[in-house]
Order: sequence, then structure tokens, then C-alpha cells
Amino acid sequence: MPHDILAKDKLILALDFANLEEAKKIINILGDEVNFYKIGLEMMMSGDYFKMIEFLKSKNKKIFADLKLYDIPQTVARAVRNLAQYEVDLLTIHAANHEIMFQASQNKGKTKIIAVTILTSLEKNDLNEMGFDKQISIDELVLKKSDLALRAGLDGVVASPLEAQNLRKKLGDKFLIVTPGIRLEKSNDDQKRTASVFEALSYGASHLVVGRPITQNENPRIMAQKINEMILKAA
Repeated sequence: MPHDILAKDKLILALDFANLEEAKKIINILGDEVNFYKIGLEMMMSGDYFKMIEFLKSKNKKIFADLKLYDIPQTVARAVRNLAQYEVDLLTIHAANHEIMFQASQNKGKTKIIAVTILTSLEKNDLNEMGFDKQISIDELVLKKSDLALRAGLDGVVASPLEAQNLRKKLGDKFLIVTPGIRLEKSNDDQKRTASVFEALSYGASHLVVGRPITQNENPRIMAQKINEMILKAA
């Protein structure tokens, strides 16, 4: 994986809150234990998205805009260009055709763009329902989408930890693999393809997105500290 990523920056905290004040509260609690934050659609629909970006920048935090853009090439290009002026660190778009992803890559400014391959809440049956070839496995589909994204000029992909190993083996180590679905113990939530901190990093993940295991813990700062220690041990 890319070698210039600080251990502390490998943890990305998912700010899956519907309003600014709840998000600010957890950021202040976590302090210097978390440097990198993901803000997605919930915050966008609250109307506070750009206030959240401003607040994170005032705290010298890195920002992952998880917006999963998907539209015709020119619309995606203009959306990426507009967001690039805020100099967020990471942005997601859906892995689409070459032209959509190429246009995004040409308008990103300093922002790194990663493609969402297959949502970690999906399983093989879900893909069959969506009309994908029944003969293709999730691993094969993620590999095809990732290869296309990199050839279109994107900086990496979002993929489950379970696919990261195959991506590193087939596509090398000069791109980002951001992995959601990190769990410290077995859970019955909407993420299907999950792994532990050690597994994800050993498979080749560059960043780990963690939400509920920290934000729903009775002591979020201690839990974040524990995960950072795991990341250091796995390095």
C-alpha cells in the first residue's frame, strides 16, 4: 500500500450523524485520537455539510466526503470541480464507465477521488437481483471495477477488507484501498462483508473506516485509542 500514510491517518471516523451539533460533540470528545473524518449523505441532507467541513478544517482535521457521486460525465465533472475548492482530502464517486470517472479525475484539484466498487452491505444474491452476470463473483466484479477506476485516473477504491488482498495482488500497491465494515467483534448490522483491524490491514487496506464501534461506545476516546494501538501493532 502507499507508504506515506501516517498510522494515525489510517483510521477514518464515520460521522454518521444527522446534525452538526451531535457531530461536533463526538469530534471534541475524540480530540487528537482521530485525525480523519468521513461525512456523508446524512449530514448533506441536514443542510450543515459545508459548516461541518469548515468546523473540521478549523480543527486541522482531514476530510473524507463520502457522497458517492453518480451521474452523466459533465454533471459529475462540475460537481467535483465545485467540491474541489473546499480542498477536502477524499471524495467518493461510484465506479461507473471510463468517461464518468475520467471526467471526475480531471476536475479534482488537490482532492483524491476513490471509486465505490460494491457496497459492503451487498451480497451475491443482491447483485443477482440487480442484474449482474450470475457467473461473476463479487471478487471478480470488484477487481474489474477497480481496474477500470485506476485506468481512468482515480486514486483508489472503496472495497471490503475481504477483497483488498486480491486487489493488491492483481493491481499493485500504488493506490488507496479504503475499507468500511471494520468490526471489533461479531455484530448483526447492515454490513455483510466485514473484517477486523488486523485482517483488513494485512489484506492491504490503506485506511479503515470505523463508525459505530467508536461512536456508540460508552467511552469513544478510549475505543479510538485502542484501535490506533491495533493499527500501530499491525504496521
